[in-house]
Amino acid sequence: MANGENRETIEKEKISFGNVATAEEVNELSKSGAFVRQDNYFITPFGDKEGELPVEAGRYRLIWTPLCPWATRQVIAFKLLGLETVISVGTVAPVRTENGWEFSLDKDGVDPVLGIRYLPEIYAKTAPEYTGRATVPTIVDVKTGKVVNNDYHHLTNYWETVWKPFHKENAPDLYSEDLRGEIDELNGILFHEINNGVYKAGFSQSQEAYENAYDLVFHRLDWLEERLSKGRYLFGDRLTDSDIRLYVTLARFDIAYYFAFKTNRNRITDFENIWNYAKDLYSIRAFKEATDFDAIKRGYLLGNHAHNPYNILPKGPDLSIWDEPNNREEKFGKSKYIY
Repeated sequence: MANGENRETIEKEKISFGNVATAEEVNELSKSGAFVRQDNYFITPFGDKEGELPVEAGRYRLIWTPLCPWATRQVIAFKLLGLETVISVGTVAPVRTENGWEFSLDKDGVDPVLGIRYLPEIYAKTAPEYTGRATVPTIVDVKTGKVVNNDYHHLTNYWETVWKPFHKENAPDLYSEDLRGEIDELNGILFHEINNGVYKAGFSQSQEAYENAYDLVFHRLDWLEERLSKGRYLFGDRLTDSDIRLYVTLARFDIAYYFAFKTNRNRITDFENIWNYAKDLYSIRAFKEATDFDAIKRGYLLGNHAHNPYNILPKGPDLSIWDEPNNREEKFGKSKYIY
């Protein structure tokens, strides 16, 4: 077994990180039993205005895990835009320990740049008053050794706009000004009804809250199935930030959410247009390289999301179907996005 896999089954002494909470200590439920996600704490934007985070190559480190959809969005954007050369990337293991996200995949179990074993260490150092969870994605200022942003709602938009001077040649315009209002509107829908909608279903602690979330998810998937019958991407022939946001949920749906979160009316493979759209995006190198199905399966089905006392990892599903041909070129013509 790899170093990170061994650590999944080792009992460890719980460590205190000041006020930084463990997953179990954060109450993200309403009185009705509905899941209410904690707010982001570090939300200072990147930019050149006073008080904003300076846009500077080599200064920041993105901490992610391929388990997390919010974190995977950042890596897809990095690969599409060419930002991997100016912002370093650190990876935590997909199964979160009771001490938080752990750098068990690195040599000696320590991030080679930040010198920490658990992500909450740097949260406690940055903001001793912080009482929430240490989350991914996290952006750390390597110069100061402190967390500067964990605002997954807006991070990809910063990479797409104020970080444009560092984009590679012919990088796609994922957040073009002429579509920005429409993208923002659709992204709000995608977050509340799809991306976070599956979590609302999976983490509900009342039948009513679960069924409301379940219905919300599948009502919106039916709507997306119709929308994607009319264009190759969510905005016609233009790949946008919205496609990244939808894709990360689609990639996790059949392998994890369908079972772990009880969103089991349909699989994504049951939707002709959504499924072919998902395979089309997966055929783009940036999407494929950022998608680790094994990490997704381990994180949701062995980790704190699962009720799996014997840590039995399901053998399926068959993932080779993601490499099968899709019909998007036949329906809408050849794509210009080959990266």
